[in-house]
Amino acid sequence: MELAKEPSWKKSKKLLTEREKKVLSLGDITTEFGKSVGTFVVDFKGLNVDAITKLRRTLLKGESNILVVKNTLAKRALSEGEKAAPALVDLFVGTNALVFSYADASATAKSLFEFKKDNTKLVIKAGFMEGKKLEATQVEALAKLPSKDVLRAQLLGTLAAPMSKFVRQLAAVPTSFVRVLSANKEKQEKGS
Repeated sequence: MELAKEPSWKKSKKLLTEREKKVLSLGDITTEFGKSVGTFVVDFKGLNVDAITKLRRTLLKGESNILVVKNTLAKRALSEGEKAAPALVDLFVGTNALVFSYADASATAKSLFEFKKDNTKLVIKAGFMEGKKLEATQVEALAKLPSKDVLRAQLLGTLAAPMSKFVRQLAAVPTSFVRVLSANKEKQEKGS
């Protein structure tokens, strides 16, 4: 007795399901790319699972995320959508991951370079921020910038300096006037 072959529509449904999973993955990458303020492409070839997990934990503390993606999906995700980055498409050769920064791209770049000090196999290929591709040297320069909080404090200090100097000058006038009156009073008392 022969068993009936599986109908072709069942096979196509399984293929469609796998394809839907890939489309969802593509949609997820596109969504993450759209939400991020900065994206970095890194090559993690030679890193073990423990090192990648450590990097992932470090990045999560700084409101960032790392996604290991297939090159073809990454190319499609970066060439489609609102924030398309076709300049990054050429970088997807070998083992790549996308690092998405959701708050402070400078802090994410710092985290990557700090991790790279201990794990020299991590290669930071490029970045994408505000519609422009950043070369590896530019990403390194971004990592060397102070954090947003430090920059804000420096800006506020710069803005407050003239006002505080003006207040000191205003306070100096009455103080000087009181000193002149006091000296004049002492002079009159000595003269009498």
